[in-house]
Amino acid sequence: MAEKVLSNKDNLNVLYEDNHLIIVNKRAGDIVQGDKTGDTPLSEIVKEYLKEKYHKPGNVYLGVVHRLDRPTTGLVVFSKTSKALPRLNKLFANKEAKKTYWALVKNAPPKPQDTLIHWLKKNPKNNKSSAFTKEVAGSKKAILHYKILKKLDTYYLLEIELETGRHHQIRSQLAFIGSPIKGDLKYGFDRSNPDGSISLHARQLDFEHPVKNEVMTIVAPLPEDALWNACL
Repeated sequence: MAEKVLSNKDNLNVLYEDNHLIIVNKRAGDIVQGDKTGDTPLSEIVKEYLKEKYHKPGNVYLGVVHRLDRPTTGLVVFSKTSKALPRLNKLFANKEAKKTYWALVKNAPPKPQDTLIHWLKKNPKNNKSSAFTKEVAGSKKAILHYKILKKLDTYYLLEIELETGRHHQIRSQLAFIGSPIKGDLKYGFDRSNPDGSISLHARQLDFEHPVKNEVMTIVAPLPEDALWNACL
């Protein structure tokens, strides 16, 4: 489990902001929305940031467009207006927002690049998804595309594009082909990262702005870490 991060508005890494949306670079350990842990979620920290920045007296509106797993880092999009939220939701639902992830794995995948198609079944008891090569009861089809970007000393940097957005999709699909993500004990990596993170980063988002209709490309800087630095 990721180490708890005592986040606040002062160390929020805002990558883009306008009247309609705000995009931040999530750190490992932050939760996007509130859960049973009771820890302060990123959504509340962003609200606090907006309240102070714009001197808002009342409640701040903020819509959660998508989520990232707690031990994962990278881009998270929030809507600042009720007008933008359904449009952003539609973009993500219709796969019109292109999400690119980077992952570090120790075991090279069978091919330099490939499309993985599995059926994932979530087990709520252990909050884990199992991958199957054929459809099973309660499973959902999961598709991703990966390629090896770089060979490091003992790891491989993979670039991943999601076609579907299933629970723990990248983590479970890569584990199924024998390439669990560095630090991901839940999916078979042999040891955890010192900070409790897993080496999965939501690197880039390409989408059409929901109000301005401009094509946007946002890139999230990598975590400050020697191994991630070696990827650049």
